[in-house]
Amino acid sequence: MDKSKTLNILKNAFLMERQGKNLYETARDQASNDSVKAFFQDLVDDEQEHMDILEKQFKAYMASGKFVAGGYDNDGGAESAPDILSDEVKKNINMAGFESTAITAAIGFEEKAIKMYALRSEETQDPEEKKLYKWLSVWESTHLKKLISLQESLMEQVWEDNNFWPF
Repeated sequence: MDKSKTLNILKNAFLMERQGKNLYETARDQASNDSVKAFFQDLVDDEQEHMDILEKQFKAYMASGKFVAGGYDNDGGAESAPDILSDEVKKNINMAGFESTAITAAIGFEEKAIKMYALRSEETQDPEEKKLYKWLSVWESTHLKKLISLQESLMEQVWEDNNFWPF
């Protein structure tokens, strides 16, 4: 793989993580409930961690042409992903407000990141790069599953509140 493609992937990955962090920061700042604020702050923290990792790898790759070992052998999604499906969060997210819109947008960000990370993990020959992108893919998959579950729960709440059930 040529160096410029690897660097472009790292730059794009960093940008995606930054965009996700910005979205979560905006949602956190607009939320009025403390549990909802904490939910979005957990996601901000995760995205910042990913940005820090990607920046470290970018610098290492620029200096040596290699990814540094980072301990990405474990299941990234199981390590410390926040429990974002608490009843308190579900109860206090405004389905018609920005928080709900942010969740929908976040699902798109996570899907895009998973696809890019999984593809790059398969393409690369560098074992450390492979581990990193597989780890990030698993982590983002965990976020995606939780966000989709939260969105479905919120949708059911709207259906229930408005008697939209067909039976």
